[in-house]
Amino acid sequence: MKLALDTNRYVDLMRGDADVRALVEAARTVLVPFVVVAELRAGFAVGTKGRANERYLQRFLAKAGVEVAYATDATTHHYAALFRQLRQQGTPVPTNDLWIAALVTEHGASLCTRDAHFEHLAQLDVV
Repeated sequence: MKLALDTNRYVDLMRGDADVRALVEAARTVLVPFVVVAELRAGFAVGTKGRANERYLQRFLAKAGVEVAYATDATTHHYAALFRQLRQQGTPVPTNDLWIAALVTEHGASLCTRDAHFEHLAQLDVV
């Protein structure tokens, strides 16, 4: 399985959530969308444990099978299609989450998240 982590589930993993840990360990590849990395670092910048959290993030990203997923030209096409779909459905999602959905779609990954609004995108496999 190819698994993409949303920000909230990365935080859960770092806090020792056994369910997330099991999913990560079972995954062939773990994708961390660049937007998730940015959201995490924004949190680190205003938190009291920024340096320690950055070290944990760097160690996690250096693990075998973990990759940062960056936007490509193809990602922008997925973004546009998902944007249109959500607009037609009347179920918009936050912009950062739309980028995450586009990357997950492009890479054919399952999305590990606690955000219910991703369920408006039936084509996403949300775990």
